[in-house]
Amino acid sequence: MADCCNDKERIVLLYACSGGANVAEISDKAVRELMFAGEGTMWCLAGLGANIEAMVQTARDADVNLVIDGCPMECAKKIFDRHGIEYAYLKVTDLGIEKVKGVRCTQEQVDEVAAKAREMLAGLGKCCG
Repeated sequence: MADCCNDKERIVLLYACSGGANVAEISDKAVRELMFAGEGTMWCLAGLGANIEAMVQTARDADVNLVIDGCPMECAKKIFDRHGIEYAYLKVTDLGIEKVKGVRCTQEQVDEVAAKAREMLAGLGKCCG
């Protein structure tokens, strides 16, 4: 997580699609890579979908919510929109990766999505403007 002004650490929460196709696996693995690299905290999309108020409030309080959806169904995006929470958004299929059920993703696909997410996070700047 990046430094912020007034010695406050920027709170970056990362959310991954949880579908059953390869693009969901890519989303999940990319978010985990970002988390293990210290670029944010993976947070529970299912908790927001279940309307668990403490989890919803944590998302509202974050400096950055980065949502990585797998496909055009945009399930994760719809959860954030329903709660009216601000977020940065990336969709795996928008990067030209085809959605296929029953096929494992490749590390190259995960790396591509993680790199795009890092680029987005860098462009969001610091929490204090």
